[in-house]
Amino acid sequence: MKLKQLRNKKWFRIASNKYLLVMVAFIFWMLFLDSNSWLVHRELDMEVNDLNKNKEYYLDQIASDKAIIDKLDDSLELEEFARREYFMKRENEEIFIIEHAEEDN
Repeated sequence: MKLKQLRNKKWFRIASNKYLLVMVAFIFWMLFLDSNSWLVHRELDMEVNDLNKNKEYYLDQIASDKAIIDKLDDSLELEEFARREYFMKRENEEIFIIEHAEEDN
């Protein structure tokens, strides 16, 4: 096939159009090579989604901790919490901590 025959083909005329070639190069550059490319934006969007999930989790944790703090305003609840979490005791008490061995089944 000679060059003149190739130039007469419709697909070659479209593919060799200088405007089309510049547009394809520009789109390739903007999607993959630029510092603000689509790939970078996709990674940043995923990171934002992860941070929003973390934010929701921590807001839930804050709400549950506030509920616990409100509950601990009562002195009896505070004493029960101290005994359960920090193994505190009264002056003449003894505490026995019993740990159950986990079975490997």
